[in-house]
Amino acid sequence: MDAADRRDQRARLSERRQALPAAARIEAAQGVARQLERLPEFMVDPRIGGYWAVTGELPLNIAVGRLGARGQRYHLPVIAGARSLMFAPYRSGDALEANRYGIPEPVVPRAQWLSPPELDVVLVPLLAFDRRGHRLGFGGGYYDASFAFLREQARPARPLLVGVGYAFQEISALRAQPWDVRLDYVATEQDLIDCTAA
Repeated sequence: MDAADRRDQRARLSERRQALPAAARIEAAQGVARQLERLPEFMVDPRIGGYWAVTGELPLNIAVGRLGARGQRYHLPVIAGARSLMFAPYRSGDALEANRYGIPEPVVPRAQWLSPPELDVVLVPLLAFDRRGHRLGFGGGYYDASFAFLREQARPARPLLVGVGYAFQEISALRAQPWDVRLDYVATEQDLIDCTAA
């Protein structure tokens, strides 16, 4: 898949995702919550990273709504520099501010931000995925750059990278790019896919 193919695939899948009615998104979010709860690390590890759903991304509010009751802490990404993410603690109702892409980020002091290696599990948004853990994102490279240290480690490692998407976003094979960081799992409304077994 060359750059033009990836661009076309991004556009097609983004359009399909945004066309989903609200009821279908809510139903899928419930399914993803059930799949994530099959993952022991998601149920017990203290520092969970996620994302704020935009442009039709699968919402995480149901999946992460129970973290606090289990003594876990949820974190949202904040842009910390050129293609660099940090993660700030967030609870429902906390103040948010849109970043340069219009994506809400928690308004908390930088001293409270966590670096990617400090997280235990990260829920990663995607436009497409395959069962080997390859992911097609938006093309900005923020996740691949921020988690590049995982390319040198035997997987699964910490943090565990769990892609989150709709089942229709699965494709048979994505050609890996040299900078890509593979996912350890993918959670859809239908399945929890172990990419390390592929």
